[in-house]
Amino acid sequence: MKTTVFKEKHEEMGAKMVPFAGFYMPVQFEGVNAEHETVRNTLGVFDVSHMGEFWVEGPKALELIQWISSNDASVLTDGKVQYTCFPNDKGGIVDDFLVYRFNDEKFLLVVNAANIEKDWEWVNKQNEKIGAKLTNASDDISQLAVQGPLALQAMQKLTEEDVEKMPFFTFRELKFAGVSDVILSTTGYTGSGGCEIYFKNEDGLKIYEAVLEAGKEFGIKPIGLAARDTLRLEAGLCLYGNDIDDTTSPIEAGLGWATKFTDEKDFVNRENLLKQKTEGVTRRLVGFEVLERGIPRKGYSMLDSEANVIGHVTSGTMSPTLKKPIGMAYVQKHFAKAGAEVFVEIRGKAFKSKVVKLPFYKKS
Repeated sequence: MKTTVFKEKHEEMGAKMVPFAGFYMPVQFEGVNAEHETVRNTLGVFDVSHMGEFWVEGPKALELIQWISSNDASVLTDGKVQYTCFPNDKGGIVDDFLVYRFNDEKFLLVVNAANIEKDWEWVNKQNEKIGAKLTNASDDISQLAVQGPLALQAMQKLTEEDVEKMPFFTFRELKFAGVSDVILSTTGYTGSGGCEIYFKNEDGLKIYEAVLEAGKEFGIKPIGLAARDTLRLEAGLCLYGNDIDDTTSPIEAGLGWATKFTDEKDFVNRENLLKQKTEGVTRRLVGFEVLERGIPRKGYSMLDSEANVIGHVTSGTMSPTLKKPIGMAYVQKHFAKAGAEVFVEIRGKAFKSKVVKLPFYKKS
């Protein structure tokens, strides 16, 4: 079981620690609902050092990224970040990830913790005929996500760079909390704004303490992975292993916006995915609300009015913000329109639900 540099600090702060994606991580501190509301209303800090980081460098860097990525990285300029995924050669998704462009020969890929080894093997396999320089820096980099409407205001205290005015999905290399060579990006997985901060492991505790101190006047609290999941679900963001995986295509998952079929770009499984986009798919990932008292969970059956199975739940919870049961599910395409009446089977009973437009929650 791997640990992050913050393990002892988490335990000192009363975290409940659990195994997650091969790491020993804090699932909660104060409680899921309280932590969730903290991020929605003020700010919280997550340890996300379990995420993976791959450097792609050299004159062939962009060529490799264009081949392995569904999105079009050629539109990126220095300091921009892009969401995308690795399509596999069978119609599914190897992983979803972020691309950071430093310059035309230097990119950083940030991948999911549970998929680091799988992704590294996949990228190296695809690189055999291209020849970009690859470095797996996952064990050398720590990461904190400071999320919430007051996050950037608080973090401004730790740098001379103007981070409060940074546009969404951009990044800077800067001096932060007295530490050089820190990357701060206006990205996140909560739908409440904020930033993600990357730094060397040896600088981790210094930066963590500084973040907590800078956020003290704004009510900052440490947040666990359980609240991260409820926050991302309210924001309609996919979780790999639940809502997307090796068997779900980007088109089925509603990620057509991150799958670009430009004339200049070829990528893994392009032909089949283009066929799906033009001819349509038989199922779609949708959001839904349960209209009765029942909480949907992964794997539960979705039914039509005649109790026929039309799909399955991929994620579900009682929304702490909306105070209602919500979920995401793959359903047959004719049930995928907002307003469609569906049912979710919970402990043998059909609970009336309706398909709704994602996200469930949107920051004002």
